[in-house]
Amino acid sequence: MADEKITAEQIRKLKGTSFPALTAYDFAMAKLVDECDVPLMLVGDSLGMVVLGYPDTTHVTVDEMVHHLRAVARAEPKAFLAADMPAGSYETDEQALLTAKRLVEAGAQAVKAEGGREIIGRLNCIRAAGFEFIGHLGMLPQRVREEGGYRVKGKVERERQDLIADAKALEEAGAIGMVLELVKPDVAREVTSAVTVPTIGIGAGSGCDGQILVTTDLLGTSPDYIPKHVKIRPDLTSRMKEIIHQWKGSLGDA
Repeated sequence: MADEKITAEQIRKLKGTSFPALTAYDFAMAKLVDECDVPLMLVGDSLGMVVLGYPDTTHVTVDEMVHHLRAVARAEPKAFLAADMPAGSYETDEQALLTAKRLVEAGAQAVKAEGGREIIGRLNCIRAAGFEFIGHLGMLPQRVREEGGYRVKGKVERERQDLIADAKALEEAGAIGMVLELVKPDVAREVTSAVTVPTIGIGAGSGCDGQILVTTDLLGTSPDYIPKHVKIRPDLTSRMKEIIHQWKGSLGDA
């Protein structure tokens, strides 16, 4: 990875390179991830479940995103730093612009929003203000309640057509890239071929331009559940508990 801060234009040029991306929610994790030369770092609203103990991402607030984003930004990562716009924070053009402004002021180089053609007007307002954005298609965690759970998208023809149309609309609106989450792998590959900006898969197969994971999922330290799309499954949690027990047992030593 370059010694200088990665830019939006450099992210666009990662098309076809099979690049990694990871989440970070605090200063220490941001330092660790950046030392591993990961070009794209996301302060994701997944922090709701991983850090804050919420049942899903829909409870995360803008204030909470700003708090964690500032902590990550203090690490001064060379990685391109993006942040999720949380659920309910971009319902109108004006609200979307205000949320984007707060996240950029807290250190984000781009904001990420879930949805396709239905939010293009809001994304146009964000771009008109000079802010970069990353799209998010497929399974949309912020809509998990209304959809009744998490499921793979693109299994039926209507979904396949919608995913391609939404991806093209996001590209036309100026997205520097887009996450494809839980998209049927052959459809994710087709979407990737349909746009000239990088797609970033999570549970969408190897046909995307990049791959992103929740870092604590990758390390095996996420509480309660590790998704099936995480192939490497270290037992760091057991090792961490072992270290704590070793320390407890040493408290009486001279």
